Amino acid sequence: MESGELLPHPGPSSTTKPADGRGGWLAALFIVALAFFERIGFVGASANLIMYLTGPLGMSTAAAAASLNAWGGTVQVLPLIGAFVADTRLGRYRALMAACVLYLLGLGMLTGSSGLQAPHHDKVSSPSSTTFPAQLTFFYIALYLLALAQGFFGPCAEALGAGQFARGDGEPSAVASRSSYFNWYHFSISWSYAIASAGLSYVQDNVGWTVGFGACWAALALGFAVFLLGTRMYRTERPVEGGSFVETVRAWAARFFRRKDPAIGTERLLDSQSEESNNGLVAKLFPIWATSLVYAVIFSQVPTLFTKQSSTLDRRLGAATGLFVPPAALQSLSNITFIVILPAYDRVLVPLARRLTGHETGITMLQRIGASMAVSCVAMAVAVLVETRRLRVAMDAGLVDSPDVAVPMSLWWIVPQYVLLGLAGVLGEIGLLEFFYDQVPDALRSIGLALCLSIFGVGSYASSALVSVIDWATRRNGGESWFSDNLNRAHLDYFYWILAALAALEVAAFLYFANRYVYRNKGEL
Repeated sequence: MESGELLPHPGPSSTTKPADGRGGWLAALFIVALAFFERIGFVGASANLIMYLTGPLGMSTAAAAASLNAWGGTVQVLPLIGAFVADTRLGRYRALMAACVLYLLGLGMLTGSSGLQAPHHDKVSSPSSTTFPAQLTFFYIALYLLALAQGFFGPCAEALGAGQFARGDGEPSAVASRSSYFNWYHFSISWSYAIASAGLSYVQDNVGWTVGFGACWAALALGFAVFLLGTRMYRTERPVEGGSFVETVRAWAARFFRRKDPAIGTERLLDSQSEESNNGLVAKLFPIWATSLVYAVIFSQVPTLFTKQSSTLDRRLGAATGLFVPPAALQSLSNITFIVILPAYDRVLVPLARRLTGHETGITMLQRIGASMAVSCVAMAVAVLVETRRLRVAMDAGLVDSPDVAVPMSLWWIVPQYVLLGLAGVLGEIGLLEFFYDQVPDALRSIGLALCLSIFGVGSYASSALVSVIDWATRRNGGESWFSDNLNRAHLDYFYWILAALAALEVAAFLYFANRYVYRNKGEL
């Protein structure tokens, strides 16, 4: 990264308009608004699914965790396909339109599926014995429609928003504006996560799943309407044209793997990027991608095992109030951490670091990511200590064989691991997104973001496989599974130790590759 003249740090308050009348902060804020409502809809439907599957649908803890991790992996891997279609065929704007339609269809079906439950089975505390195969099939179709919608939305919303900033807009620095945009984008959706995981999970647990899922549909419909209002303001990019779909696939493959396919006019398809057509992007980015997977596995535990762990604690908000915190609501603690830290990071820490380093973004993207991995390792070590204490308290209270009785241990004990992962997310999730957006050519911006999202997808698949293998190995000779439905006899602490150890190894590997990485566009970093 080259140092240069220190520039004022731009943000959403900037009123400078781009020279062509399109793009800039005003256009970006419409996309941020869409993301805000989209996250309420998607997270509201997904954050509490572990309780829905183990409650009304009657699945075991291990099966539900593995199923949700597999679905979560699909959610994060499909953006590779969605981004490719957007960048080569649809364009990002139309891809977002398709995503919104798929969301409305999927959330509508999810609402209808939950409505098929008998009224007395509409609570999480009463597992259903009347879940029919057709109903379960309908539920999974709806769930995977949401995954397909996320395949388009995940990479395209953030890329379209970041694409509203380009040199020549009259902004002090397009690079700094874009970096600030990523921070504020995630600040906004952190509110969505908090609202959805706390508010909508309470509705689902105490009012009904149908009402909760219906509210998710309404939030998405509102976001779609807001997005359409800003249509004339967006700066959009034309998809790369030329050749059939198969030819385009081969051209991208030739570009990524440093070879030219003479049967296809790669230059014809990507003439604007010909200077970089043999850079070997996969070979260059793969070490960073691969050394981020354990980080993603750790985050996969938040909506599954962390939530089940929380469900066993004393969740009363004061003995006199009679109010209980829904287990999924504790996920909002990570989002509240985002909300508190991101403004301070963007408006205080980055300008201070810029003065010390001369970098427009304060610290490099890889430094930000590396710090997040170290924090996630600490978070898992803390989770081990908390779970060890929970098991000891359950034993001392004589509740080992009473899984339906709350362990006399306050929910506040589990707060630190959520907060630490929130801090890791502020640094790492945003850092990874910015890194993969910036380190690919302009025509591949959506694919760059999809590569980042695929880290979390493969991490979810890896988590699902790890849970399934450990579950099988620990109970194959008649032993107690580490993921027993009775968590007082389970050993989540052992599993968390494994993740903490893997995270420590990941940090060492990441530092090795990061120190050898050469940034693209060094003059802009």
